[in-house]
Amino acid sequence: MCTVVLSVGQHPGWPLLLGANRDERLDRPWLPPACHWPDRPDMLAGLDTLGGGTWLGINRAGVVAAVLNRAGSLGPAPGKASRGELPLLALAHATALAAVRALAAPDAGRWRSFNLVIADRAGAYCLRGAGQGAVNVQVLPPGTHMVTACDPDDMASPRVARNLPLFRRAPLPEPPDWSSWTRLLSDGAAQDETAINITPRSGFGTVSSSLVAIGATTILLAANGPPDAAPFEEVGWPERSGVRVRSAG
Repeated sequence: MCTVVLSVGQHPGWPLLLGANRDERLDRPWLPPACHWPDRPDMLAGLDTLGGGTWLGINRAGVVAAVLNRAGSLGPAPGKASRGELPLLALAHATALAAVRALAAPDAGRWRSFNLVIADRAGAYCLRGAGQGAVNVQVLPPGTHMVTACDPDDMASPRVARNLPLFRRAPLPEPPDWSSWTRLLSDGAAQDETAINITPRSGFGTVSSSLVAIGATTILLAANGPPDAAPFEEVGWPERSGVRVRSAG
């Protein structure tokens, strides 16, 4: 189970703020965010070297996309495409709305069940695929939201019930100062299903973390390890403008 937290339409300078912890098998190989796809030079994302896709990325137009497994669907399945291709498909579009319209059309049975967060400065969406039938689209209204393996803001999820109220009470980040969120994303105190930063257990745990701010420019930071152990470092396209890079405060 991964976690994505979003602030939508609350900060006057940053209409979209996003934080994400990636939980995965510790032996699944991956590479930190970069321009890994030569045919997609406007896309910056981590690379799942096993499936060839990504868990989270941004594009130069200011769109962010992140995919999460639904409950009970960890790992690949015969006859199903990798869910890691979903963010790549979304980031081929110049707006979140265009990406949503494109990805709401395919049969969700192409992939195992998923949640797909797509957002930009104009809005945020969560697409739910149940492993069959149509893709469900939910608009995320202004406010602070949390997406895990369940529906957005589902208080039946122990992780959401414990952590979403903490994010809603915390001050919004003021990039480059992300400390109000990095403190919560790094919290490894819980050792049960409420944990947002999972200490390695049975070959599974939180393996990386990301921060994205989208306004007039886009900021991406990545912790290439558990967020309580690895620093958040600047990521970007050093040769071209349009994306700013920062270090977390």
